Amino acid sequence: MGRIRVSTVIDASPAAVWEEVRRIERHVDWMSDSREIRFTSEDHTGVGTTFDRVGGIGPIRLTDHLVVTSWRENREIGVAHRGLVTGVGRFTLARVRRDRTRFTWHEHLTYPWWLGGPVGAFAGGLVLRRIWRRNLRVLKALVESGRDERPVRG
Repeated sequence: MGRIRVSTVIDASPAAVWEEVRRIERHVDWMSDSREIRFTSEDHTGVGTTFDRVGGIGPIRLTDHLVVTSWRENREIGVAHRGLVTGVGRFTLARVRRDRTRFTWHEHLTYPWWLGGPVGAFAGGLVLRRIWRRNLRVLKALVESGRDERPVRG
């Protein structure tokens, strides 16, 4: 199983970071390894939301089937991966100071044998950690730029 954890501090309140992160359809704006999000449930927020994330790295293209397993406003989104790569992931938001937030991305992934199983998970983890650190730099820039300061209801 590949365990990956990346984190950054964003100069914004947890509520401001949440306004960006809660919009699953916009994750493609800051995740370079994601090409498209297609919802497979009527709901687009909250526990039980399901969606397909089309993504990949280099020549490898995968569709990841995800189910939202936890949704704590301004604090956490958890998902279960149910595709060729399986596992669990979550984003957590923690106030560092009044207007700063630590955003952490945790993933525990299992790769199929044809992608190298545990060895593939280890190698993939090294690559994904680097890509996801860059993704968090983009997320940080989006939030800190005030991309959307209007709260979304729903």
